Amino acid sequence: MYIKLTIVKNRALAEADVGLSRRSLHSDAWPDSVLKTSNNLQNQFESPVLFYALCFMLWSLNVVSFTSLAVAWGFVVLRGVHVLIHTGSNVVAVRKKVFMFATVLLVVLSVLVLNGMLLAS
Repeated sequence: MYIKLTIVKNRALAEADVGLSRRSLHSDAWPDSVLKTSNNLQNQFESPVLFYALCFMLWSLNVVSFTSLAVAWGFVVLRGVHVLIHTGSNVVAVRKKVFMFATVLLVVLSVLVLNGMLLAS
């Protein structure tokens, strides 16, 4: 996403589609194509961070199973789909459904972690 953000920002600058005096402090100086990519990049530091923590916890508890791997890969695939929707068509209704299903998978991972903690004690 950093590479894509660089590309769309450079394209916007080349097309003179940016408020140059405002670009460093005001996101509204950039066109929508840049804002979509920037917003998606910021989104990659929200729920995926919880995903990383849950995966590490599953591993550290030594309770990684086929189920946890399937759920984790499902989350990864859905995040990829979310990126494609968010930076492409950006149909919010579809994007929301993908996001919500990915969130449900995070809840399932959380339950698997809690179950692993109970088994470990």
